[in-house]
Amino acid sequence: MELEMHTILAQLLRLAWIVGTLPILIASIQIPRLNFLHTILLGFARRGKIMHSSSLKFTLPQRFFLHFYIVASIWTTFLLDTTWCYAYTMVPSVRESSAYSTITSYLIGGSVLRTGSTTMLQRHAIWQAVFLLLLMEAQVLRRLFETIYVFKYSPSTCMHIHDYLTGMFFYLAAPMSLCADCAFDVLYFLVNLVTKFIVVGKDHMPPVEVELWQVVNPLVRLGWKHWIGATVFFWGWIHQQRCHKILGSLRDSRQAEEYAIPHGDWFEIVSSPHYLSEMLANLSFAAVKTHRWYHQKFEDYPRSRFAVLPYIL
Repeated sequence: MELEMHTILAQLLRLAWIVGTLPILIASIQIPRLNFLHTILLGFARRGKIMHSSSLKFTLPQRFFLHFYIVASIWTTFLLDTTWCYAYTMVPSVRESSAYSTITSYLIGGSVLRTGSTTMLQRHAIWQAVFLLLLMEAQVLRRLFETIYVFKYSPSTCMHIHDYLTGMFFYLAAPMSLCADCAFDVLYFLVNLVTKFIVVGKDHMPPVEVELWQVVNPLVRLGWKHWIGATVFFWGWIHQQRCHKILGSLRDSRQAEEYAIPHGDWFEIVSSPHYLSEMLANLSFAAVKTHRWYHQKFEDYPRSRFAVLPYIL
């Protein structure tokens, strides 16, 4: 039954991503009959300076980006904390399995996924979920900080309500997708832990000793592929932070509606390096539109720059 629930959740998340991305992929194909779809999606992707004044129906202030990162920070932190606690308590490494059996049984009275019966593949998947949620946490917390302290949104800049709803969906679904394989196990663990707390009371809960090395050791042992992926992630993470800082600094000494050509870091190669470093299909549409806007706005705009993918697009 629980396996079926895991499968259903994974399939629902997979279906949601397909529904969200398939129209974008189809619209990217250069077929005349699909031009209408391309036009519709391009309209949804417009925001800020690339949104025409005639397209202000069903729009929201662009400063509402803050909502994404508040929700994402709370949601990702919750998933990270509960999944990490579950992984540490229920899925220790092989050599420590017996050391936690008593604590585990006392805390939640058993679990479908016990240490003794958990396969290495299951343990790997659970600690991998913790690893991925840590990366997601680093991203959403930085974006929250930037939205509050770095970006200075013009009062007139807007985004389509579809863009707003899409962003909200993404920041709710993406963290859940990272831990979908163990989501119901974590929920079962959390419910039983809270129930135990309510029944026996705080004073009768067993003390839980946390060893820092045992908290991080399984993450270190995940494998070289994960750390190569994390290196690529933080490479893009650092460059996005730099590019956002450049964009934020353009408004320090300018009027609210005055624009300038950004320079520095990856801006010397593409028009939207902040999209390049956080590549999503819908952002590629916004990047192309932004690229065209720069060329129309500034006669001296560098012709050697690409829209989002260096030497490709």
